[in-house]
Formats: sequence, C-alpha cells, structure tokens
Amino acid sequence: MRLYNTMSKSKEEFIPLKEGKVSMYVCGPTVYNFIHIGNARPMIVFDTVRRYFEYKGYEVNYVSNFTDVDDKIIKKAIEEGVSTDEISQRYIAECKKDMEGMNIKPATTHPLATQEICGMVDMIQELVDKGYAYNKNGTVYFRTRQFKEYGKLSHKNLDDLRTGERSLLVSGQDEKEDPLDFVLWKPKKEGEPAWDSPWSDGRPGWHIECSVMSKKYLGEQIDIHAGGEDLVFPHHENEIAQSEAANGKDFAKYWLHNAFLNIDNRKMSKSLGNFFTVREISEKYDLQVLRFFMLSAHYRSPLNFSADLMESSKTGLERILTAVSNVRFLLENATVEAMTDAEKEAFAKTTEFVAGFEKAMDDDFNTADAIAAIFDLVRYMNTTATGESSKEYLQGLLHVITKLTDVLGIIVEKEEELLAEDIESLIEERQQARKDKNFARADEIRDELLAKGIVLEDTREGVKWKKA
Repeated sequence: MRLYNTMSKSKEEFIPLKEGKVSMYVCGPTVYNFIHIGNARPMIVFDTVRRYFEYKGYEVNYVSNFTDVDDKIIKKAIEEGVSTDEISQRYIAECKKDMEGMNIKPATTHPLATQEICGMVDMIQELVDKGYAYNKNGTVYFRTRQFKEYGKLSHKNLDDLRTGERSLLVSGQDEKEDPLDFVLWKPKKEGEPAWDSPWSDGRPGWHIECSVMSKKYLGEQIDIHAGGEDLVFPHHENEIAQSEAANGKDFAKYWLHNAFLNIDNRKMSKSLGNFFTVREISEKYDLQVLRFFMLSAHYRSPLNFSADLMESSKTGLERILTAVSNVRFLLENATVEAMTDAEKEAFAKTTEFVAGFEKAMDDDFNTADAIAAIFDLVRYMNTTATGESSKEYLQGLLHVITKLTDVLGIIVEKEEELLAEDIESLIEERQQARKDKNFARADEIRDELLAKGIVLEDTREGVKWKKA
C-alpha cells in the first residue's frame, strides 16, 4: 500500500510503527455552528481510509477531536447570551447527527479540547523548560527559530515567511522576540472562559491542543496525521514544532491532506451566497449521495460541488443500489440452492473486480478508480444474475459487493424507511379494513408496520403510531 506523504512530496510504502496496527489522528471541526460540506470532505475521506485499513486487517486507533473552545465559539455564545459550553455541546451533538447521516464511523476517541487543558499546560511548561517557549505578560510564545526544522512539512523557508505575504503574526506581536513566534497560551479577556496556569488565567492556543490530544491517545509517535490542505500551514507545521521539541521524536510518519472543495468552481463563502451546510444538503439528498460524490474524485484533487454533479452522483449510486436490489429479489425467489459448475466459474471472475478495487485503494486510496471497479462488478452482476441463478451464487455476489461498498461507507443493505405520509396512509387503509370487517387485512397491515419498526396504539382519540 502506497500513501502520498505531504512531508516528502512523494508516494511511500506504508509501514506501520507497530505491525498490524495503525495510529491515526485527524483534525476535527470547531463546533460553533452546523458543519459545512467543506468540513465533510476530510471526514468522509479519512473515514474511508480508516475503513480500508480495517478491511486489510489492521487494528486502527482513530482519534478525531472537537475544538470546543475558540474565538468563534465565544462570539456565538455572547451573541446568544449563553455559555460557551452550551454552544459547543449543542453543535457537537448536531455534528454527530450529520456524521451518522454520512455513515462516518465514530472515532475510537473523540477528545474535547476543554477536557485536556492540564496536558496542554504540562506540554507548554516542558517547552518553556527546554528553552523553546517564553512568557511575556501572561502570553506564552513558541520560539519558532529555535526549532531548526521548522517549515519541513509546508516546505517554507523561515526567512521567506518573515518577508513574504503570509507570516505567523498574531496579536501581541510587539511583545514577541521574533514576529514568527506563535502563541501557546493567552490570557483571558473579559467574559471569556479561562483556566489556571503558571503564566495567567487564560486558554491554550489552537495548535497546542492537537499536539497534546494526539500524544495522550496515540503516543509520542503516530503513523498518520491527516486533515484538509488548509491545515498544512501553519497548524500542522506548528504541531510538528511543538511535539518534536517537547518529545524529542519524529511526530508522524505520514501526513495526508485532502484538497479543497469548490462550489460551482468558486471558493465557498457566505458572502458569495454559495455556503452550504451538510444539514441543508440533507434536505435535498440522502447524505449517502453526498458521500458518494465526495469519493468520486481522488482525495488530493480539488473537487467542484454543483447541482449537476450531485445529480450525477445520485444516478451513479442508484445504479449500484438497483443492482443490489435486483439480486436480492432474485435471491428471495430462487429455488436452486447450490452453485452449478458454470456458476462457480462465473463467480471466480468476481475476484478480478475485487483485485481492481484493491489495486486502486492500495495506490494512495484512489476512490475514483475503486468506484469504477465497483461499476464493473455491477455490470457483471446485471448480466450474470438471472431467475435461473442459484441461491449460493446470488448470495456470493451480494457478499462481494457489500464488502467493497462497505469500505467506501456506502450502505447497500439498508431497509427502506417508511415516510410519515406512507404510515398514515397504511393506518387509514387498516381503519377501512376494520370497518369492512376485513380483520385479516387489518392485522396484516399492523404486522407489516411492526416489521418496519412502527408500533400502533388504538386510543380514544384515534390510532397513534410511534417508532419501536
């Protein structure tokens, strides 16, 4: 398996730190609002990476944080007149709903920044003790030039940063020994949440949070650190500086970054009116369509979001689901149990599609080519599965396609969920059946709804229903 490492700017063979195990840290969202579709891309991409490692037999320790203390969270809390904790907990819950809709597996650990403050204070103190950080009036800064390898991930030169368009300048720059030094700890302002520290009552800088949470839950060295390409500099660059200065070891072996998502070939922004949350997309499409769309391009390629492309993804996903549905229907009506010799020969050919899928995923998780291999399998299923097929052959086809689509997080075995209007319609039909004294049909409808997880209650006010 070969991965593109941002650090080396090349594909490298994946060799884990511990045989059979993968430690993986993915930077999570700042929870001050509903997540947008730009947040969704790394979530979907790296969930798929995790799933493929598990498919290959690795035990994956997958950590993805929630940044639950931040200027944007504080601003939102002030606007609403509530606590920052109320804002962050609300949007963590909403984020998890969206993640479930996109079929993103819960992380092994979802640490919260506010619950790891003690570890951050400890790491900052260690950096101060080692001469990598200094305190100025309650603000602690990292001495960027002290870390000789600074810039090795983003391939930026410190002197170019000093004079270039982008620098690491932050508030309080006049106090800093060097304009490139960045904040590890900052004193509180009026109305802000704060924690005790040796330097001031305040809160950590953003960068130190991930260094500490990664170390606590994965160790001083990890296999993979991942996130959007916008995090390469300065966030991930600063994480490397802090972690390696504190721990004296290489931080991560492989750095994976997904490319940007554009909307109708323009950068997503509220001012352009092309800003979409995952929740808004869910009102128009099943979020499985969004997931399928995100995986239709290689994760390192810029991806353009548009209504036409979403419709195309919906059509593509339906092709797969229809093929699975057809085979399932044939299976329910099949009369022959065991495969014939001809079917055994036909089934053996499915290994070619599996091999094509694995070849694509082994090549830096090329989900676009992996989907192409699944479409090849779909065509094969459509041409070889017939009313004469045996149960064993049909079950074999279902097993293969389910195994591959599960790696991509595409659900093909999902039960159809009844809509509220469908439930009400069936209840009306049941009521009519009872009036007509067709009790067999009335019982049939009740049992049909129960099988779908809907419980009926006959009350004085009429029939009520609820999900079991």
